[in-house]
Amino acid sequence: MIMRHLLPVLLAPWLLSAALANPYETTLDNGLKVIVKEDRRAPTAVHMVWYRVGSMDEVDGTSGVAHVLEHMMFKGTPTVGPGEFNKRVAAAGGRDNAFTSRDYTAYFQQIPRERLAEMMALEADRMRHLTVDPKEFAQEIKVVMEERRMRTDDDPQAKLFEQMNAVAYQAHPYRRPIIGWMNDLENMTAEDARAWYDTWYVPNNAYVVVSGDVDHQEVFALAREHYGALAARPLPARKAQVEPRQEGTRQLTTKGPAELPVLIMGYKAPILRNPATDRDPYALEILGGILDGHDAARFNRKLVREDKLAISAGVSYDSTARGPGMIYLYGSPSEGRTVAELEAALRAEIARIQQEGVSEAELKRTKAQLVASQVYKLDSVFGQAMEIGQMEAIGLSWKDVDIMIDRLQQVTAADVQAAAKKYFDDDALTIGILDPQPLDGLPRRQRVPTRH
Repeated sequence: MIMRHLLPVLLAPWLLSAALANPYETTLDNGLKVIVKEDRRAPTAVHMVWYRVGSMDEVDGTSGVAHVLEHMMFKGTPTVGPGEFNKRVAAAGGRDNAFTSRDYTAYFQQIPRERLAEMMALEADRMRHLTVDPKEFAQEIKVVMEERRMRTDDDPQAKLFEQMNAVAYQAHPYRRPIIGWMNDLENMTAEDARAWYDTWYVPNNAYVVVSGDVDHQEVFALAREHYGALAARPLPARKAQVEPRQEGTRQLTTKGPAELPVLIMGYKAPILRNPATDRDPYALEILGGILDGHDAARFNRKLVREDKLAISAGVSYDSTARGPGMIYLYGSPSEGRTVAELEAALRAEIARIQQEGVSEAELKRTKAQLVASQVYKLDSVFGQAMEIGQMEAIGLSWKDVDIMIDRLQQVTAADVQAAAKKYFDDDALTIGILDPQPLDGLPRRQRVPTRH
């Protein structure tokens, strides 16, 4: 997630204060944290269980197991049969799903407020009593392998991004794809999934986020009732995994059916660790907005509309993660133009900022654009829960949000120029190129890749 997609709305101070005044939290005796955001505008509630474990916690040979276990979590317990979880949520008038990232795994239900206790009972049951049946696993691993084929193997642009990460990161586990390498999936067993579950799916490695038309004290009481009896267990020591300093440009080319080439330029970049004292992540966030935050941003205006050199060009920056970070420049050249021309043009726009800086007008507009891109977040009960959960997942807290907003608004033109000079260094650059091959009747794929 890009930071501007994580931060709540940059509203007027009095509205922001009201919006963030009521998250409440408590921690049960077993280590499970419970965070509640009251929002009484509609008689609904969102219940989310987040586990502080993702693909970055895997080891070579079992890549993809975090995502596979996410699938298996819907295969039942001794009291809730396979597929019954989804049916019960639907019968309650709700919807549910789950997602796995590099940094975390999360499960959610969006339901009428009066069915919250039932959802807690279901989640608490599978937090400790999951059935990892070998026959169910054998079927589900095939589903995951087909998902990999569709989302990655048959998508040249997604495959380019996967291969680029494998080159950009040499030591850090971010080099492995979330969905896993196909060979690891082919050799994965039900015992691998069971070991992952037994190791990480414990209350002291989880937290619950509830938002909606609820009373926080009542939610705390329900959490103690349903989750409180689950026993905590020691977690494995998480050793620091630091990516060695890159000392030269890395480049790769992949081939796949496509009409036009794709270029991705990824520079190693800082991650937000201390919201109160960090500076550069905020400056890079603003820089990304100046280059690609709106229709009049520099990349779109210059490269797409004026020079007609690219059919698209953009920036992606994830400043909030457990692991290391990168800022990506990407695009696809127009027909008749080359990847080399696009690379030169992207470099030229960065050089302009390095040499000339940015205007106060651009700075002001970009900050206003960040407000506009977030203005509807507080209208979504689900969005509020997601933001709280994501903050916790990266080792921060919802309590840091107001600090982050204030620091973002303090970014100056000089900060942006200094960040451009500091981080767009060829020694920290990885270049990925998609070399288009004949389509041979395959579906047209023009989508420019973004982060997966």
